[in-house]
Amino acid sequence: MKHEEGELRKTLGPWQIGLYGLGAMLGAGIYALVGRAADSLGNAVWLAFLAAMVVALLTGLSYACVGSRYPKAGGAAYVTQRALGRPWLSYVVGLCVMMSGLTSMATGAQAMAETIGEEFGLDLPVKLVAIGIVVLVGLVIFRGIRESMWLNILCTVIEAAGLLFIIAVGMKFWGSVDYLETPVRAAGGTSAIPMMLILQGAVLMFFSFIGFEDILNVSEEVKNPARDVPLGLIGAMVAATLIYMAVAITAVSVIPWSDLAKSPAPLREVAKVAAPWFTNIDSIYTVITLFAVGNTALLNYIMGSRLLYGMSRQGLLPALIGRIHKTRRTPHIAILILFVIVSALILSGSVKQLAESTVLLLLMVFTVVNISLIILKRRPGEVRGSFEVPVFVPVLGALVCLTLIAVRIQSAWSTENAHVAPLVALAIVLISLGLYFVTRPANPTVEDID
Repeated sequence: MKHEEGELRKTLGPWQIGLYGLGAMLGAGIYALVGRAADSLGNAVWLAFLAAMVVALLTGLSYACVGSRYPKAGGAAYVTQRALGRPWLSYVVGLCVMMSGLTSMATGAQAMAETIGEEFGLDLPVKLVAIGIVVLVGLVIFRGIRESMWLNILCTVIEAAGLLFIIAVGMKFWGSVDYLETPVRAAGGTSAIPMMLILQGAVLMFFSFIGFEDILNVSEEVKNPARDVPLGLIGAMVAATLIYMAVAITAVSVIPWSDLAKSPAPLREVAKVAAPWFTNIDSIYTVITLFAVGNTALLNYIMGSRLLYGMSRQGLLPALIGRIHKTRRTPHIAILILFVIVSALILSGSVKQLAESTVLLLLMVFTVVNISLIILKRRPGEVRGSFEVPVFVPVLGALVCLTLIAVRIQSAWSTENAHVAPLVALAIVLISLGLYFVTRPANPTVEDID
């Protein structure tokens, strides 16, 4: 296929997009989240995943509609500029999304380096090994989107296999407990499950669905984005929900919820009890964790490079960043810039507080994208996609995200030392604004949709 100068290669189909989204959502976090949720919801932990999916799907449907209408690499920044026409806001939105990916890459690369050292008993220079991991991932992404997606498929299959194995060996335990039992009911309280308890669990589990938004940034490389982006995004969210719920049901069926809540590695304990014949299971799940964390780094690197490329094409960043390699058809300058930034983050020390703050940044971005879709849907003559949602979907999506922001900030201030994350998030927003007014991008625009 012949490509115009500066054009990204369109090679992605619905299965690749779906696995991209599924890989972004299925991460190492689920192995700990089940225990945390069981502490408050008991055997009813599966309800938290169901409620979280409903909550996340409101914004997911908005993103599916946006991807169908506007398949542009700039993602959220593009839609914000098209709807609101405020370059400073589009710039901040883009940098907030980028920061979420960069901090995830930095923390993930360091976690991989530490895990490798512990598993093999090696005294490794963690920061240098982490930077080496980022180099390897960057080289794959530079090679091409097709190669990157094949690596993502491999990692996603391994991630999913670890969870599906737990389901398979634990299904014989299904039906052995009351799946509506909560700590309140177990203590002799009300027989009904308090709705507030389910909502609290949904807030916690909502963050296990974060990752679907990354699909928007690769939509420019999809063969038929109007059909495949919505199909892949929604399919990935449904698949993740079914896996999460089945894992949750299996976990409380195999091990009492009170024990799950105390375990630092609850799903690993489930696998040991359900499959005592499986030797070296600790090492197996260590390897799975490495693939899960590595996949997160890969997908965030892809997302970040496409975001910088898209923002450059909008005029929000220098034109140099939007250059495409003549042979590989990848945004090589953006890939190199991300490597430099991530390496600096790794060398700077702990980025834990920075990583925690990006959850708030993403919720802010989700709110802006939902509001932008409301405006675009009501604007006469605006392009329509093959997948449309009623206007109440982005309205509810924006309200839910604003509520989650309020809950997150309130809980941060009521927990010791947790208030740092909201302050860091605010600092990132203010620094982004400062960068915008210092650089003053000239005449930012949005490209026409073909």
